[in-house]
Amino acid sequence: MTGAPRRALLAGWASSFWGMLTLRLLGVVAIVFVLSVLIFGMMHLIPGDLVRNLLGLRPANAETIAAIREQYRLDDPFWVQYATWLGNALTGDFGTSIRYQLPVADAIAQRIPLTGTLAVLAMVFAAITAIPLGVVAAKFHQRPVDRAVTGFSVLGLSAPAFVVSLLLLYVFAYYLPIFPVYGGGGGDLLSQLYYLVLPSTALAVGLGAILMRLTRAAMIESLASDYITFARSRGLGEGRVMLLALRNSAIPIVTAAGLVFTYVIGGTILVEAAFALPGLGLMLQDAVLFKDIALVQALVLLVAAVIALLTVAVDFTYAVLDPRVRTRRSAA
Repeated sequence: MTGAPRRALLAGWASSFWGMLTLRLLGVVAIVFVLSVLIFGMMHLIPGDLVRNLLGLRPANAETIAAIREQYRLDDPFWVQYATWLGNALTGDFGTSIRYQLPVADAIAQRIPLTGTLAVLAMVFAAITAIPLGVVAAKFHQRPVDRAVTGFSVLGLSAPAFVVSLLLLYVFAYYLPIFPVYGGGGGDLLSQLYYLVLPSTALAVGLGAILMRLTRAAMIESLASDYITFARSRGLGEGRVMLLALRNSAIPIVTAAGLVFTYVIGGTILVEAAFALPGLGLMLQDAVLFKDIALVQALVLLVAAVIALLTVAVDFTYAVLDPRVRTRRSAA
């Protein structure tokens, strides 16, 4: 098969659902590759001597400096250094952390559970509060209830996560000492969840404000649709009408929730610093302060990969929720 038939076959496969998903995953690989080049290059362009940055404040003689240059192959051309680093990274070897004196992969693996739990808990808090509030605001559109909910969402959007963290610290450390205000708790899950209530709430405020406004907008559009008018004319109760509108609004709501979830990834750095949580955010902050180059490279690349994969997951969820997308692509 050559020429036009092959191009038509490839075009048909690319327009199919699985073809679209494969192309998006390949796009993620390309993005992560480009980011890895940029991150590796920027780490080697920071001001000062790279060997001195690796040594920190520790004294060193000529032999030590020569050993470090040989260990990190700093005398090789840039692309040779990058190829060596990439080859090791593909096998899970991101080097050794100077700050923690551990393999970078092991140091990151120790912090992932806490940060992951914090992010998921913040998303759960945001969803269970913002989506119902968005539905109520849409139902009472342009009424006092709608204005009150919208006003609270503006406050949530205006308050950065670290400001909310400081406010929660002040209230629950001084007036209502109910929840712990620092640390990550013990080893068991319940203790960790108890310690993460305030940090996840600080993250959920801004995330919930965005999600509430998106839910409100989607529900207002659905409630103004002809199928809702027809459902009401058939005598359906208001509860069933709202459920029907919410079901048809689920696609933009879930899609938007997946996209704004990336907000949590950036917000964890400030929140973990405020509550002294030993997670990835605090680790990244320490790695930058101590110029732990290997750890910074791995963490930034991990965050970029997670965000890129989240966008692919959003596209996949959109296609799962809306059969018309799969039908159109299959027909194509």
